[in-house]
Amino acid sequence: MSNTSASPVTVLGLGAMGTALATAFLANGHPTTVWNRTAAKADPLLALGAVRAEDVAAAASAGELVVVCLLDHDSVHATLGPVAPALAGRTLVNLTNGTPAQARESARWAAAHGITYLDGGIMAVPPGIGTEQAFVLYSGAREAFDAHRPVLERLGAATFVGTDAGLAALYDIALLSGMYGMFSGVIHALALVGTEQVPAADFAPMLSAWIAAMAEGIPHAAQQIGTGDYTQGVVSNIGMQAAAFGNLITTAEEQGIRPDLFTALRALMERRVADGHGAEDLAGIAELLKK
Repeated sequence: MSNTSASPVTVLGLGAMGTALATAFLANGHPTTVWNRTAAKADPLLALGAVRAEDVAAAASAGELVVVCLLDHDSVHATLGPVAPALAGRTLVNLTNGTPAQARESARWAAAHGITYLDGGIMAVPPGIGTEQAFVLYSGAREAFDAHRPVLERLGAATFVGTDAGLAALYDIALLSGMYGMFSGVIHALALVGTEQVPAADFAPMLSAWIAAMAEGIPHAAQQIGTGDYTQGVVSNIGMQAAAFGNLITTAEEQGIRPDLFTALRALMERRVADGHGAEDLAGIAELLKK
């Protein structure tokens, strides 16, 4: 067994995601120490070879690499605060979902206690951990990422996005924003056709193909937002789109569907046109989102 495959790991938090993380480490030959506030949650992992720590301090002291995946930011600090001395000199990888500001706060706390810190954003559901579909974003201590990357790759493709500890959370939230925006439209579309008894499963292939085609425009929008120039390559200006967008709202209301998911976008489009940008591209509403 190679040194990499033998590297010990500690996993703190055994919810659905934490259990998936620990399982992936165990499946790849890593001696894995686990801890959870409800100790019984570790039982299935013990059968796979995990070692249950009696308390957080013992878990934190078990190895050089400590992975934490708890409910939220407050849970992390409530759990780790009292055992900071046990974590000193070790690498802490925080895979708890949070915000960029929370990640930076955790990084400052870690630095103050001599703890090397990496923050992470898991781009997968628990069953996807350890598969080719999963990837995990990391930011913070670059040397620690490089040193532990072979171990972290057990969870999914490991992508380092910067030494600013808040960047992994920023990327995570941005990707989720795109996902939820897409699914908002999908849910609305399926509900809309359903008002005329069109089976959702029948409409789904057409919707999927349409969304895939529209996604090809993302690089163009990114270029416009990056330069701040929304006049280049315009094929359907926002003025024309805003004039027709009201039909989405009206049709929803006529069909008995709430238009809530689109009313905010309509207001932004109309404001952009009113501000004199009707000949520009839709991506220009990004300017209205800036505080």
